Amino acid sequence: MTGEFSTDWLTLREPADAAARATDLPALVRSGAVVRDLGCGTGSMARWLAPRLPGPQHWILQDRDPALLAYAAQHGPAAAADGSPVTVETAEGDVAGLTAADLEGVSLVTCSALLDLFTVDEVAALADVCVASGTPALFTLSVVGEVTFDPPHPLDAEVAAAFNEHQRRETGGRRLLGPEAVGAAAEAFAKAGASVTTRPSPWRLGPAHAELTAEWLRGWVAAAADQRPELRTDDFLATRLGQLEAGALRVTVGHQDLFAQKD
Repeated sequence: MTGEFSTDWLTLREPADAAARATDLPALVRSGAVVRDLGCGTGSMARWLAPRLPGPQHWILQDRDPALLAYAAQHGPAAAADGSPVTVETAEGDVAGLTAADLEGVSLVTCSALLDLFTVDEVAALADVCVASGTPALFTLSVVGEVTFDPPHPLDAEVAAAFNEHQRRETGGRRLLGPEAVGAAAEAFAKAGASVTTRPSPWRLGPAHAELTAEWLRGWVAAAADQRPELRTDDFLATRLGQLEAGALRVTVGHQDLFAQKD
């Protein structure tokens, strides 16, 4: 798997992530007794979901970054929805190539903002192992390639298209799904014999999210410029950051959440 994320960035985005996730999907979870969180980062998914599920829970936090795992272990959720205890353990390693042995005794598989880093074959393999083991999956905040600015700018569509191309790039011999991730996952789970429910989960960023918006905007534009250097992204970025500083910029960043379980 590719992708490196800092504790600072993941902490900065956590409130927006929490506000965006679809709140009705946790109600579809039959049991959260043992949850395996793929690409857990700082543990934000556990902190959001554990208080929404009743009963004692044990979370297996999996990530390739030992520093993130250490942070997640130290900042785990305090209690379940009914006050039951929540415990955590960490598992260092790549989240691609999940096996039936990894899911033995697991009640739910989760991930957040991760599927776009998978390939179509990796998503299909993940769906197959989840359905074969009877393990439901809740995957949140997958990008869908939709960004809307208020006010608009003439380069919005071109920069967005370049960013989406960057998300679909080939790296290390792997072709990433990027904004096609949710569609590919829904198709793979359905083919494997699961029922699938999706919900929109957009970030809605305004003046109250200036720091997050600035960091996101810089990264978004940098990826677009890397993909299409001929775009005049310096002027675009300067204009957008000026509007943000003036409190005059609002951005909606599209994501989708997905819940799948065997019929």
